[in-house]
Amino acid sequence: MKRERIGWPALFGGGVCLFLYAPLLLVVAYSFNDSRLNAEWTGFTLRWYGVLARDLAMQRAAWNSLMIAVEAAVCASVLGTLAAFAMYRYRPRALTALVIAPVAIPEVLMGVSLLLFFVSINLELGLLTVVLSHITFCVGFVAVVVRSRLEGLDDSLIDAARDLGATPLQAIWYVVLPLILPGVAAGALLAFTLSMDDFVVTFFTSGPRQPTLPIQIYSMIRIAVTPEVNAVSSILMLITLAASLAAFRMSRDVWRVHV
Repeated sequence: MKRERIGWPALFGGGVCLFLYAPLLLVVAYSFNDSRLNAEWTGFTLRWYGVLARDLAMQRAAWNSLMIAVEAAVCASVLGTLAAFAMYRYRPRALTALVIAPVAIPEVLMGVSLLLFFVSINLELGLLTVVLSHITFCVGFVAVVVRSRLEGLDDSLIDAARDLGATPLQAIWYVVLPLILPGVAAGALLAFTLSMDDFVVTFFTSGPRQPTLPIQIYSMIRIAVTPEVNAVSSILMLITLAASLAAFRMSRDVWRVHV
């Protein structure tokens, strides 16, 4: 049996993957570099992860990012699920445009708009404004995922529940919600990932006293990219990758119909 030759599409795809992922692998590799600078490889060490474990400012920023991401994911999941059900059931064009708009608007424009809004209502910039901003742009992503799940829902199940004496709220709680739960979970994990990684909107809406992890990393790399930055970037990359893979696995059956 003749071996198939590697064609140009496979070589092109491999080159694209190498171009995309080689810098990420380089960041991870240099987090183990036994040198204060990333100019050259001098040896393997784990001490930068120890330095990171003793960096209170970085730990505080990581904790802020984690709390913001959890709060934004929970609130965006509730609001996005309600918005998705309203778009699916009643199909209002105005609501659909309002929910989808934050997904399409450039992050710089959204960050400036939210900053002007918070200033106009005299709301001090801090963790609260960051959470509100992240909820704003995460709701659209959750709504898109959950609505995709609702498109595969059999309406006769709701009618059957109503015929058996269930109220509209009971039909939604006991019939609709369990069926769309994988989509809700996938949307929540997607919102968590987007919130953890966000820099642009957070840069405009956060205060100077309680930075998030991306803002803290940015303030450090303005001086020099040290292996400590590589270490925290590797950990953040691992968390984001794990959340993204979990969201992908949960959303694989978004288009399947439960019977």
